[in-house]
Amino acid sequence: MKTLAQLKIGFIGSGKMATALALGLVKSGIIKTDNIVASDVIAQARDSFAQKTGAHVLDNNIALVNKTDVIILAVKPNSVSSVLREIHQALEGKLLISIAAGINLKTLIESTPHSARIIRAMPNTAVLVSAGATAFTCGPNVSEEDKSIASAIFSSVGLAVSVQENLLNAVTGLSGSGPSYAFLIIEAMSDGGVACGLPRNLATQLAAQTLLGSARMVL
Repeated sequence: MKTLAQLKIGFIGSGKMATALALGLVKSGIIKTDNIVASDVIAQARDSFAQKTGAHVLDNNIALVNKTDVIILAVKPNSVSSVLREIHQALEGKLLISIAAGINLKTLIESTPHSARIIRAMPNTAVLVSAGATAFTCGPNVSEEDKSIASAIFSSVGLAVSVQENLLNAVTGLSGSGPSYAFLIIEAMSDGGVACGLPRNLATQLAAQTLLGSARMVL
């Protein structure tokens, strides 16, 4: 049985979320760059992923699945169905972690082989700065080891928690949409500072730092 450090991690889709997760894994020392690979239909996205992470890239999803132990599905929701049809046979016995918003476990399980182990995750945009909040839920074939792998991946870019799937809608509303509300609060505080004579840059810096410090006091 492979240790976590020996696992090969594959990203189908190499956009901002995939890049952030890959960088988090490498910076945390969990996975070496040589054990990360990504595929994408867009050459520019592949090139950007390779440049920022130093990892390998492919233009073939099936080849990626065959080369890796854990597959992170990081494509847009409207591409999930076609991608899963394409890689269906190659997913036999693999661990698939989907971060595609709104695609439930039932849909993922019905679109993959019976032996596949499926995890659905909901990271928020703050993973881009390694301060994210991710909730994930597991399908019936998922082992405790698989659950630990998912937790380690998402913990490398912030907080990771395991929840029942019926709670993911609430998670989406809270931590998924939460950054947008935090931005509004920072903007409102900054506006107040400007109204009292502070320069905009300083007002925004003070507002943002105040929310950051407050969050750390809670955590």
